[in-house]
Amino acid sequence: MPKIIAIHSFRGGTGKSNTTANLACLLAEKGKRVGIVDTDIQSPGIHVLFNLDPGDIAFSLNDFLWGKCEIAHAAYDVSAVLGPGAAGKLFLIPSSIRTGDIARVLHYGYDINLLKEGYQTLIKHLALDYLFIDTHPGLNEETLMSIAIADILLIILRPDRQDYQGTAVTVEVSRQLEVPGMFLIVNKTPAGFERDALAAKIAATYECAVAGVLMHSDEMMTLASAGIFCLTYPDHADTREMNKIIGRIEA
Repeated sequence: MPKIIAIHSFRGGTGKSNTTANLACLLAEKGKRVGIVDTDIQSPGIHVLFNLDPGDIAFSLNDFLWGKCEIAHAAYDVSAVLGPGAAGKLFLIPSSIRTGDIARVLHYGYDINLLKEGYQTLIKHLALDYLFIDTHPGLNEETLMSIAIADILLIILRPDRQDYQGTAVTVEVSRQLEVPGMFLIVNKTPAGFERDALAAKIAATYECAVAGVLMHSDEMMTLASAGIFCLTYPDHADTREMNKIIGRIEA
């Protein structure tokens, strides 16, 4: 049974898109068919991680939402990032980086119900095992819809007081929407924190399971979105932690 996984954070800068890309790649490495939809239409960027040049994007999610194409036409096979011999497949539906397209979204918006239909079409057309939704930070109509239809919601936060307060709102709203599975991921954790102790504290604070604690990584910063972290550093402690998160998703 295919699963829809929404990855969300209340504030920007949490590493949401990087985490989405890494988890999707780990599943594809295991032989799964995985899709990613970049619904952060106001500030798209996940395509950079997959070396997808904006000039090579004939159709984007924006074009589908404005009736210019079928959503399958905006799906790009980015499985090459997995390397030769990878068992799975990986598809990305990017949002447009063009200034005019972003301005149009901000001014006119789009049909939220069409986006919901597009998710189901993608799952069927691409025979997906998992569909990741990389959401826009904060809470808006699109985000609430994506959360509501998700089988699993992963909420990313940093060990920061501003993140703590916003995450509390997101967790409460998600409970009201009755999301079947909800987990927290703590990201960009300074070296002074101990993983297990921090996970226990966060879980107790929100009464919500913590799927993983990812540390601040100089390797991640040096990579600077020029590739997928878990593929570049397969033996890194954070890659092992992401594989634990995958175990939660597959359960």
